[in-house]
Amino acid sequence: MEASVMARFHLHSQPLFSSSPALSARSAPPLSISNPRPSTLALGLDIKNRFVTRCSVDGAVKVEAEVPVEKSFPPFPTVMDIDQIRNILPHRFPFLLVDRVIEYTPGVTAVGIKNVTINDNFFPGHFPERPIMPGVLMIEAMAQVGGLLMLQPEVGGSRENFFFAGIDKVRFRKPVIAGDTLIMRMTLTKLQKRFGIAKMEGKAYVGGNLVCEGEFLMATGSASE
Repeated sequence: MEASVMARFHLHSQPLFSSSPALSARSAPPLSISNPRPSTLALGLDIKNRFVTRCSVDGAVKVEAEVPVEKSFPPFPTVMDIDQIRNILPHRFPFLLVDRVIEYTPGVTAVGIKNVTINDNFFPGHFPERPIMPGVLMIEAMAQVGGLLMLQPEVGGSRENFFFAGIDKVRFRKPVIAGDTLIMRMTLTKLQKRFGIAKMEGKAYVGGNLVCEGEFLMATGSASE
């Protein structure tokens, strides 16, 4: 009888939130569709403090402050800014479709970006209820990145005699919408300086996903030819 009373007293004298990890885990409700996150009250956590706990190989526990999402993405590098692009390409508003060059290897490849915003002048008509960047303008933007590669001294071009001559094997994989950042890589695959012809391979991405690809033909020559 005395042992039974002592056992009941021992059970009811346990704290509500035990410091034991095992007991804390058992006290938390299981994860489910109706309860996708563990209860912070059941786990005894302060909801105001957001920390990430990491365990090292030697068993040491490190608590790091969680990085806010707005500080989680590094900026794009700048190899050519918009002023340098304007000094090379003859295009101007509303047809200059390259905002920055983030990678450039002379005579080999160039990577440019186009920040697609709802303020772009083509969205009111394409389409009013669903703003999608026209495929032909995606091709034009890629060709302009190719122009930045083509108009360099290493290739022998100039802004007075550069022309977009043709495209082949173009495929549109996904729509590009307002708010996207279009990343375009143009690679020089063949150059015939004697005839003033260059062939390029182009690929465009949004968030790492391929949205457009094709083969491009560029030509140099006077406007009268």
